[in-house]
Amino acid sequence: MGESKNINKNNVNKIPDYEFLFQEDMECETDKKVSRIPKRLLKENIFKIFVSTVLYIVKASPIWAVPLVTAEIINIVTNPDEFTLHKMLLYGIILIILLIQNIPTHVLYSRFTDRMLRTIGAGLRNTLIKKLQHLSITYHKEIESGKIQSKFLRDIEAIEFLNTHFMKSVIPSLMNIVISIIIAASKSGIVTLFFVIVIPINVAVVYMFRNTMSKSNRRFRKETENISAKVSNMLDMIPVTKAHGLENEEIAALEENIRTLREKGLILDKVNAYFGSVSWVISQIMSAMCLFFTGYLALKGKIQVGDVVLYQNYFNSISGNIQALINIYPELTKGMESIRSVSEIVLSNDTEDNKNKIKLRYVHGSVEFNHVNYRYPDAKEDVIKDVSFCIEPGECVAFVGASGSGKSTIMNMIIGFLKPTSGELKIDGKSIDMLNLSDYRHFISVVPQNSILFTGTVRENITYGLSKVSEDKLNEVVELANINEFLDELPNGLDTMIGEGGGKLSGGQKQRISIARALIRDPKILILDEATSALDNISEYHVQKAISHLIKGRTTFIVAHRLSTIRDADRIVVMDNGRCVEMGTYDELMAMKGKFYELKTLNDINTKDD
Repeated sequence: MGESKNINKNNVNKIPDYEFLFQEDMECETDKKVSRIPKRLLKENIFKIFVSTVLYIVKASPIWAVPLVTAEIINIVTNPDEFTLHKMLLYGIILIILLIQNIPTHVLYSRFTDRMLRTIGAGLRNTLIKKLQHLSITYHKEIESGKIQSKFLRDIEAIEFLNTHFMKSVIPSLMNIVISIIIAASKSGIVTLFFVIVIPINVAVVYMFRNTMSKSNRRFRKETENISAKVSNMLDMIPVTKAHGLENEEIAALEENIRTLREKGLILDKVNAYFGSVSWVISQIMSAMCLFFTGYLALKGKIQVGDVVLYQNYFNSISGNIQALINIYPELTKGMESIRSVSEIVLSNDTEDNKNKIKLRYVHGSVEFNHVNYRYPDAKEDVIKDVSFCIEPGECVAFVGASGSGKSTIMNMIIGFLKPTSGELKIDGKSIDMLNLSDYRHFISVVPQNSILFTGTVRENITYGLSKVSEDKLNEVVELANINEFLDELPNGLDTMIGEGGGKLSGGQKQRISIARALIRDPKILILDEATSALDNISEYHVQKAISHLIKGRTTFIVAHRLSTIRDADRIVVMDNGRCVEMGTYDELMAMKGKFYELKTLNDINTKDD
C-alpha cells in the first residue's frame, strides 16, 4: 500500500519532457511548426483542461444567475400577484446558495488549474535544459550565452503567460459568451441574433491588427535577445574595460542598443494602444445599440421590462468577454513569438546522437588516428590534414606547435566534441562514431588552460557530478593535487565559498582544484590542454607537482606551451598547419634539429626574456 502511494506521488511530481511536441512534422515550414505546438500541448493536457473548465462553470454560475434573478424580480414587481413574496424569497435562497458554493469550488478550480500550469511551465524549462545539454559544443560556441538566457527566462515566462491567459482568460471568456448566448436564445431569438452579430465585428478588428502586432512583437523580441547577449559580453569584459579606461565607450555602445530597444518597444506599444482603443469604442457603440434595441422591443410589448436588464447584462457580458479576448490577443501574439524563439533551440539538429551506440563498461586507453581530416563547418580548408598515430594505454603523449596548428582540435576530437570529416578515430579499437559519447566521457578527465569553476565551495567544485565521495578519497586527491599548500589560508577549508568562477582564488589555486576534480574521477584518458601556460613560475611548480601524480597509469595527452615541461613524455607530436610533421621522444626530436628543435629554441629565448 505504501509503495503504491509512492508511485502515485512520483507520477504527480514528475516533470514532463515536451521535446516530442516540437519534433513532430519536421518537414513543415517553421511557421506551421510553431502554430501547431500550442495545439499539441492542449491535446496532451485535454482531460485536465476539461476538468478545469467544468470546475469553472460550477464556480462561476452566479455570473449568469444574477441577471436572471434580477430580471425575474423586476418582472414580478411590475406584475405582482399573491405569490410575489414567496417567489422573491425562493429566488433569494437560490442566489445565496450559488454564491456560497463559489468559495470551495473556486479554491478547487485554482488548485487544479495552477498545478497544471506550473507543471507545463516546468516541462518547458526541463525540455530546454535537456536540449541544451544534448546540443554539440560547436552549437554552444556559435550562439551567445545572453541569447540563451533570454530564451530561458523571458521566452519561457511569456509562454507560461500564454498558457495562463488561455486557461484563466480565454476559456472563461468563451464559456461566458456561449452560456450567455444560450440563455438569451431561450428567451428571444431576435435579440440573440443581435448578440451574434457582435462577434464577427470584433473578430474583424483582430484580423485587421494581427500582422502588424505579430511583426512588432518579433522585432522587439529579437532586439531584446541582442541586448541581453551584449550585456552578457559587457559583464565578461568589465576587467578589460576598466583596465583600459573604456567605460564611457562601453556605456555609449550599450546606450545605442538601449535606444533601439526603446524605439522598438514604443512601436509595439503604439500598435497595442490603437488596437485596444478601436476595439473598446466598437464595443461601447454596440452596447448602446443593444440598450436602445431592447428598450424598443419592451416599448412595443415584445419582451417584458425586466428582460431589458437581462439582455443588457448578458450583452455587456458577451461584449466584455469579447473585449477581454481582444485585449489578451497582444499577449497571445507575444507568447507565440516566444514559442518560435524557444523552437530555434529545441528544433536544432546539431546534437549528439547516442541512441543504439555502444556503452563502454571499461576503457583501456588506446587511441588511434587513421588518416584523419577535419574541417569546421563553412570553412574553406581542413584544419587537421591526414593525421595518423597510435597511442597505447598508459602512454603520455605531448602535442606541440604554433597557435592554430591543430593541437586543441585534436584534443576536441579525442573528447568527442568534434568528429573526423574523413578518416577514422578509434578508442580501444572501436570507431568513436560507434560509441555512446556520454558513457565514454565518464572515463575521461580534462584539465583546461582556463580553470572552469562555479559558485560554490572548494569541496563542491572538486566532487562536481559525483553523488558519493568518501572523506578519505577526497583528502587523498586534495593532497595529491597539492591543495593542502593553501587550504589553511581559506577561512572554512574545503567548505570555503570561492566566488563566481573561483574569483577569490589565484590562478594556480584554481588550476589545482581542476586537477583534483580530474584525479577524483580516476580517469583512463587524461587531457591537459595547456594546463600551466597561464601561470607564474611558482604556481606552475605547484601545479606540475600535482600533474605528476595525475598522469601515472593513465593515457595522457598534453598540449604544451612551455616545452621544458614535457621532457619526460613518452612521445612528442609536432603539429604544423594541421599536419603531424614530427614524432619522437624529447631527445630524439632535439637530435633531429627539425621543427621541434626550432620551437624549443624560440621557447627558450622567450623564457629567458621573461
